[in-house]
Amino acid sequence: MSILKIARMGHPVLRQRARRVEPGEITTPAFQKLIDDMMETMSEYHGIGLAAPQVHEPVRLAIVGVERGENEPIEVIAVVNPEISPVGSATVEDWEGCLSLPDLRGRVPRHTRIRLRGLDRGGSRLELELRDFPARVAQHETDHLDGILFVDRMKSTSSLSFIEEWGKYHQKD
Repeated sequence: MSILKIARMGHPVLRQRARRVEPGEITTPAFQKLIDDMMETMSEYHGIGLAAPQVHEPVRLAIVGVERGENEPIEVIAVVNPEISPVGSATVEDWEGCLSLPDLRGRVPRHTRIRLRGLDRGGSRLELELRDFPARVAQHETDHLDGILFVDRMKSTSSLSFIEEWGKYHQKD
């Protein structure tokens, strides 16, 4: 496995819509290696999600931390061609960061419950209902596949903070 280079805000790959992955591509050695490398990269940088455009690959692939059940540990899964639909209308504004915007945090409104559909790393259908933090992560990573960064979703940039100041003054918000 390899640690991949992270695209930072300003790189064009982060602003384009990623292409759909053909089902036959998913089980190829090259695509499986991309999944493994993305998981390794995310772990290296202490992330909880990573989208393929963030590693300069404009395909609809996201690595997402999900909870399979209450009191269960977070499991990291690959989702190919993810689609998100809200479950209910409840939203909450909370802090987000991003490996492509290193050292920045900001408050972003997101749906509290979503349905995540796509294909797993074996090409089988995947459907999960996520809530709270895992739902936020899935929405954040899926946004990357459409060229959207968390700063684009902020109601106001007044909460945008460098992580050092965020840790001192806002982390408990």
